Amino acid sequence: MTIKRVALITPPYHSGVVESAGTWLNVGFVYVAGSLRAAGYEVDYYDAMSLWHKWPEIEARIRAFNPDVVATTSFTASIGHALELTALAKEINPDVVTVHGNVHATFCYDEMLKADHDTVDFIVRGEGEVTLVKLLDCLNQGGDPASVPGLSFWRDGAVVTTPKAASIQDLDALPMAWDLVEWPIYTYRAKNNARLAIVSSSRGCMEKCSFCSQQLFWERSWRARSAENFVAELELLRDSYGVEVAMLSDEIPTFDRERWVRILDLMIERKVGVKLLMETRVDDILRDADIMDKYREAGVEHIYVGVEAGDQATLDLFNKNTKVEQSKAAIDIINNADIVSETSFVLGMPDDTPESIAATIELAKHYNPDMAFFLAIAPWPYAELYPELEPYVATKDYRKYNLVEPVIKPKAMTVEELERELGRASQKFYMHKFQKLHDLSPWKQTFMVAVLDILINNSYLAVQMRSMMKEGKQMPPEVQALLKSIKTVRGNAGASDHPHTFAPIP
Repeated sequence: MTIKRVALITPPYHSGVVESAGTWLNVGFVYVAGSLRAAGYEVDYYDAMSLWHKWPEIEARIRAFNPDVVATTSFTASIGHALELTALAKEINPDVVTVHGNVHATFCYDEMLKADHDTVDFIVRGEGEVTLVKLLDCLNQGGDPASVPGLSFWRDGAVVTTPKAASIQDLDALPMAWDLVEWPIYTYRAKNNARLAIVSSSRGCMEKCSFCSQQLFWERSWRARSAENFVAELELLRDSYGVEVAMLSDEIPTFDRERWVRILDLMIERKVGVKLLMETRVDDILRDADIMDKYREAGVEHIYVGVEAGDQATLDLFNKNTKVEQSKAAIDIINNADIVSETSFVLGMPDDTPESIAATIELAKHYNPDMAFFLAIAPWPYAELYPELEPYVATKDYRKYNLVEPVIKPKAMTVEELERELGRASQKFYMHKFQKLHDLSPWKQTFMVAVLDILINNSYLAVQMRSMMKEGKQMPPEVQALLKSIKTVRGNAGASDHPHTFAPIP
């Protein structure tokens, strides 16, 4: 068999989480597709998830492209759908080579291969751009995949795991395949459906958060593209594909202050004009308090910082390496720069109670971010915190590991009670926030009106937000009028039937 055609396909998983504010492309596939093409392979970049395609449409596209390889991405909540995808590919063509990658596959390859080795041929552990090309070249040459670093596969009744692959050091040199992206579907609702890209300026995280997958995946390392290379890409996306908004997929794009300042300066000097949505750490915002005007001038419009917990003991358990008081100060800095501030609180820990959750809501009000989300702890089976959470795990159904549906049963609450409290937390926070809408600058007021429309009509919080509207009499008359002006265009949408936060989960 000669391998020429590779289909990169996202699994059609939906949880009511990532689709709230827009449609987010898979930037990892853009890199992998670029590397495959540079090596001579023909690639179909197929974002079945973002297209909302169902299995008949997916089958039709696979048949039409007739790939020699089907590769998919496997984060924990999507793993069931990803396995269905490669099983379907094998039904269509038993000789097709199937490959899984991403965080869940990297760490849970043993479990996956033991259960599904009939439909999963290879797992790429870690970064895929080099490893997948080496694998396909090896197969074309009749070589032994055991010679390729970064793989796991099934052979002779056992899992074979090759040594880990080296990290890619020169990120500037990676080719990208932006021309394969089906651009019209990627839009950002909060800015009138502006054309939206996901971009990556760096890879890695140096922190040790015990609940997180990213610091494990990147092995507590950090690498970055040059400022010039990254800003040139934003200009390309603007000029060639009409991109108006870009979200950084980086965990900590600001880690190297000198490089980050160079990025901001270049965006200002070149008048790039692409608005940036980003995530970074609380301590980097505190460090950059003196240049927040530069953030704003460069086009940074929205910053997410992970507060995660309201008491120091839980922060220490999470290994956040921050102090409670720093979170409030960082959010104040973002707000004072007239940049949208967003944070999240991780709830549903074994010791949580309705009273502790109520205290977290009050703390969220005190911190005063523009947006706050109250997320259910997801006990990733590979995370450092997992052994402590395992006795309280209520389900091993990975589809529920999406930060919305509780999968931990606290000692003093049922799972159903926890789910209700999480919904009420959002309702109470946003009721408070919209009572104070006119404390915001005019542009933020406009943005928050768009946010409310999204929450009511397109998010997993739709039921709670509609309930908030019914209680609108508690709000000032101007806000009551605003609530009435937002027409509900969907039925009782919820996490199970429709499109976290305003950023996708890694």
